[in-house]
Amino acid sequence: MTIKSALAASVFVLTGWISTLMATTLFVDQAPAYLVPFPPEGFLDTLPSNTSMIDVSAFSITLSSEDEGFALELYRNGAWMVLPAKLTGCAPQPTQQRL
Repeated sequence: MTIKSALAASVFVLTGWISTLMATTLFVDQAPAYLVPFPPEGFLDTLPSNTSMIDVSAFSITLSSEDEGFALELYRNGAWMVLPAKLTGCAPQPTQQRL
């Protein structure tokens, strides 16, 4: 495998992975929070009042809400990409054993 083909495959895999996350976020809408990378100017002003800001950085904002269809609402308010955040993963969380 050449470097060109490895680079092309990496871009393809990354694009597919992000696209799958975006589609899952939109159709399942069960994440505890949502990451909006590079939110547009004035994005925070258009959010519903029951939205919780979990984290804000120079490049992204992480939001949460109990509303159904919240991911779609983020798209309607100008987000160009919405990704799930604060997921625990597939494996169960380890429990601490008390002695």
